[in-house]
Amino acid sequence: MPLSVLIWLPVGAALVAALLPERVGPRVVLGAAVVDLGIACGYVAGFDTHAAARKLQYLTDQTWIAQLGIHYKLALDGLNLFLVLMTTLLWVGALGAANLREWERPRLFYFQLALAESAVLGAFIAQDLALFVGFFDLMLIPFYFLVGAWGGPNRVAATTKLVIYTLVGSLLMLAAAIALGVTAASGDRSLSFAFSDLAQATIGKGAQELIFVGFAAAFLVKMPLFPLHAWMPDGYRAMPLPVLAVFSGVLSKVAAYGFLRIVLPLLPDASVHWQLTMLVIAVVSILYGSTMAFTQTDARLVVGFSSMAQLGFIVLGIFSLRPEGAQGALLQMVNHGLVVVPLFLIIGLLAARAGGSEDVRDMGGIAFRAPVLAALFLIVAFATLAMPGSANFVGEFYILLGTFQAKLAVALVAAVGVVLASVYMLRVFIRTMHNRVGERVASREISRADALVVVPLVAVILAIAVYPQLPLSRAKGAVSASVAGPQALIHPTPAAFTRVAGGTP
Repeated sequence: MPLSVLIWLPVGAALVAALLPERVGPRVVLGAAVVDLGIACGYVAGFDTHAAARKLQYLTDQTWIAQLGIHYKLALDGLNLFLVLMTTLLWVGALGAANLREWERPRLFYFQLALAESAVLGAFIAQDLALFVGFFDLMLIPFYFLVGAWGGPNRVAATTKLVIYTLVGSLLMLAAAIALGVTAASGDRSLSFAFSDLAQATIGKGAQELIFVGFAAAFLVKMPLFPLHAWMPDGYRAMPLPVLAVFSGVLSKVAAYGFLRIVLPLLPDASVHWQLTMLVIAVVSILYGSTMAFTQTDARLVVGFSSMAQLGFIVLGIFSLRPEGAQGALLQMVNHGLVVVPLFLIIGLLAARAGGSEDVRDMGGIAFRAPVLAALFLIVAFATLAMPGSANFVGEFYILLGTFQAKLAVALVAAVGVVLASVYMLRVFIRTMHNRVGERVASREISRADALVVVPLVAVILAIAVYPQLPLSRAKGAVSASVAGPQALIHPTPAAFTRVAGGTP
């Protein structure tokens, strides 16, 4: 089945749903997301794990704009396979949670949410730089409306900050993408934005270092990491919870994926040049995010700053420029998405039992009559703090292993973040579940409808914990190929010198 079906099915179903009665439309959009998840599972089941590391599978390649060298090129490989599966799964969870409550202008709400899924899937699957930039920018549009129209009391200021930060980052990335394509086309090479063509070009070290800044700015804003995170607190407070769940769980991974797909393989000299800077940004984000998460009482912001710390670990693994660190980063992208979405959905359930308040000081004692909800929360909390036996532990182990091999001092400082994570997540769990019962708390068990949304996500967390080798084995070759360029520069071999002398990039 063409990958275009996977990308465009959600928004196509939303257009059909807009013509149906308001009660039927949301279920049609949810049904399409479930079908999309089934298609993604089919791709994973049929993926050839024995193929060459750089081989693209399920390839679609059509010339789109010949004069500009832009291709409508889609494919899967080890880098994006499980990110695509994660996206379809988490969107089913978010849409399932959204279907359990009423929304104003539901046709438009579900259309925007479906458009966002199509844009994210397109960004993950695109194998052309111009196409990637187009999908990356398209992601902003539906979230602008979802926050501005259905957000909380401070939604106008939150939307303004979100748009300004992400738009500036996107413009810098657009300029960097054009510069990369034009620079790669120097001499007798024709203009092309396909990743495979760009990988064959020779780009000067100085040009790489400037182009790197444009991509890094866009990706760091989208994650977000310190110091480009100022939009995050207002944005997280304002977003509706199902929207926030996929925004935090999935969109930040598109940015991290961009480093692995674009920056490391296409700008190897710049990746080595800016390595220490990126590692410092990662470590500061880990420590700052963990510290802020510990000081917050708003449950949303605890998870928000926790996510900043986790994304700091992901960037740490990527810019260790080691296969082990990058493989751990890719696994951690999947782990974080699988954990953060049920976390936000559980926060919504806790707030509903605390008079609508999302402040952990207004909760407490909920576990007394809700043991199933408490157990689900405990599993997710343990996964968040990377307890041994969880897939998050495996991901962080790989990341720290790669970082210790690359920069020992940086790895030692980053390891402090592992300890801090246990403090802030256990604090939230204990205060909401086992402290004195809050004055407005109505302790009751999770409903069947809510369990139908949360339990499958928790089950997937447990499944990946039992067998993390499933994503690791499929990603190993592609990850190694992604970091091969920077690795060759850091640890040059005689063969590498021979290739450079012969003029082969």
